[in-house]
Amino acid sequence: MKKIRMSKQMGWLVPGLQVKRWFALILVGTILMTFGILILFDIRPVYYTMKFISKIANTVSTEWLAFGIIMIGAAFFFKGWRMTNLSMLGMKDSRQNDILLENLYRRRKLNRGPRIVAIGGGTGLSMLLSGIKNITNNITAVVTVGDDGGSSGRLRESMGILPPGDIRHCITALADDEDLITKLFKYRFDNGEGLEGHSFGNLFLTALCDITGNMVSAVKASANVISIRGRVLPSTLDDMKLVAEMENGRIVHGESNIPEARGKIKRLYTEPENCKALPEVLQAIHSAELIILGPGSLYTSVIPNLLIKEISEAVSKSSAKKIYVCNIMTQPGETDGYTVSDHLKALIRHAGVEHLLDAVLVNNNIPKDWSGKYKEKGQYPVKTDTPEIKKLGISICAKNLVDINKDGFIRHNSSKVARAVYYWFRKSK
Repeated sequence: MKKIRMSKQMGWLVPGLQVKRWFALILVGTILMTFGILILFDIRPVYYTMKFISKIANTVSTEWLAFGIIMIGAAFFFKGWRMTNLSMLGMKDSRQNDILLENLYRRRKLNRGPRIVAIGGGTGLSMLLSGIKNITNNITAVVTVGDDGGSSGRLRESMGILPPGDIRHCITALADDEDLITKLFKYRFDNGEGLEGHSFGNLFLTALCDITGNMVSAVKASANVISIRGRVLPSTLDDMKLVAEMENGRIVHGESNIPEARGKIKRLYTEPENCKALPEVLQAIHSAELIILGPGSLYTSVIPNLLIKEISEAVSKSSAKKIYVCNIMTQPGETDGYTVSDHLKALIRHAGVEHLLDAVLVNNNIPKDWSGKYKEKGQYPVKTDTPEIKKLGISICAKNLVDINKDGFIRHNSSKVARAVYYWFRKSK
């Protein structure tokens, strides 16, 4: 389709900005005030105006005269209105005006988008949010807080706070200027006593948590500072720790230790056992139009949220459309040999509720040269076993969801995933 270009002035008339009504109101007000002043001084504006137009009409056709007057008046009006607003907003050049126009249109459009709740953790959730934020501003990211490794684990242990790592990833994904915020929040200190190994984003959230009193308030404060679309919420404020019971009977404590155990997981549970969901999370799920689970590490990113009984029950009872974005490859130590239906069964079993999902989104395009770097790590594409999936009463949405990154690894493309989820949502309504 050929791209239609318009002048920067006409851009203010694009549908959806909700400014044309105010243009009209200003115009009507200006006309009424002018006529009122003229009548006050007994100038009889209508009489003299019509007399003047009558004289002009003898030499110029009425249609062209009217059109000329309208265009001249409109040009003066829009130029004056634009310059007044730019002056009031402190803008000095047209580039800033273009940014204002683009942001206003985007905000108006995205504010009318569907109410979406995305549940997960790790890089999978942040990838999803990077794409979803271009569909709607009404996003609630529900993030697991079971992380106990790396910088997050050290801060959790020493400061007694919820692990900030996954929350940080989600905040950067929802930021307007994602590239700059990502670079800033990912910046990791290479040296310095007590600082080495910590990322700036984790320290930033830790400081805000100390100032505001808890992680929820810290995230809200950071959202105001950074300007993000949507909101990020921890699934619980309890000091939740993950425990895995392996099929050989071994018990493994700690999220970071579970994949390293290299065993088959029989079940996952939390300590303490009955963690309380954040009330805002339950409210978001209740009012959601679309709930998305995954992608991400099945047992250490997605399932931990469902182990909070209030969350799994709220998802089950919600009237929203519910879809799971399945991983592309198996994950050593968590999902070795798993098919798509194995992922779904694990989710349903741990949630312990009915009607957890309506559909599963799967990738149907694995590059031919995938095997080299993956077989060395014991990773394989997750097989879509259609008959078993249908037995669960879950529909399948298969799309091309991947790109190959610069290191040659297959990764979800955030735009492709977001478009596929939104297409399924619109189609299933």
